[in-house]
Amino acid sequence: MTTLGTASAAPGEVDTGRLHVGETRDGSRIGLPVAVINGAADGKRLYVQAVSDGDELNGLGVLRRFVPQVEPAELAGEILIVGIVNYHAFQVAEHRNPIDDTKMNRVYPGNENGTSSERIASATFDAAVSADLVIDLHQGSTSQMIDETRVRCGKRHRKHRECLELAKTFGCGYILDQKGPDGQLARAAPDEGIPTIDPELGGAVGLDERSVDIGVEGLFNVLREYDFLSGTADIEPQIRASGFDQYGSPSGGLVDFAVDLGDRVSAGDRLFTITDVFGTVKSEITADNDGVFWRTRRLPQVATGEYVCSVGTDIDTY
Repeated sequence: MTTLGTASAAPGEVDTGRLHVGETRDGSRIGLPVAVINGAADGKRLYVQAVSDGDELNGLGVLRRFVPQVEPAELAGEILIVGIVNYHAFQVAEHRNPIDDTKMNRVYPGNENGTSSERIASATFDAAVSADLVIDLHQGSTSQMIDETRVRCGKRHRKHRECLELAKTFGCGYILDQKGPDGQLARAAPDEGIPTIDPELGGAVGLDERSVDIGVEGLFNVLREYDFLSGTADIEPQIRASGFDQYGSPSGGLVDFAVDLGDRVSAGDRLFTITDVFGTVKSEITADNDGVFWRTRRLPQVATGEYVCSVGTDIDTY
């Protein structure tokens, strides 16, 4: 029997339920939506979660298509899924948990007696570290970004190679291999010996079906390559970045980008121009280093010093 919260499935079965993580302000129980898929044969355990940030919906879009496609009779092993981690933020379509003004993916491994976010992190972390592999589905918030998978444990970590292999298997095409901030699930779970990745499925307001497609295929790549399903994943070389250059605007105005997401850029290439409202050029910004044009703001208007774009640097192929 495979159990997560109130969901419980015998071999060859699927079940959904709720994972209790506290109460709302009126005393109602809070239950995160969960699913368990118990394969007909023995095998590994995979843990997947989405909506750690309440306005990042592409991961949820992946799960609502992925779960109905998995046939437990064909599966070896188990899949534990938390569909919405940041319950409070999801309800109000905000990034951070409004109960404690906290970014959920900065408090792992959490605290079962702590703040709202720490309690949710603790409950989901317990599920994550019961698994053999962990996938934490994200996106680049509401900005515009390439589809990429992040390895956040750091290159000196004992689980780095296994995390990197999992990222390559997921197969977004791009990997950011850079140690992440403390409190990320993709930092905390490898410390417990669990290979973990953080796919950033583009960036969108609402759902981006192209990124959802990539996420669904990524999960099935993992199932095939790690022997949950028969067959093998079609794994191709990935473009890997180990650093970021971020660019702000030196003046206020409107942004015109000179390159597209995913383009290779060389040091000195023009990245964007700032004009005033009548089209007069105020600033031109060029790349400091060679890299890949990785992420941009969504809206064209900027104030002095406001974030505009990022370039992935230290590029190689893995």
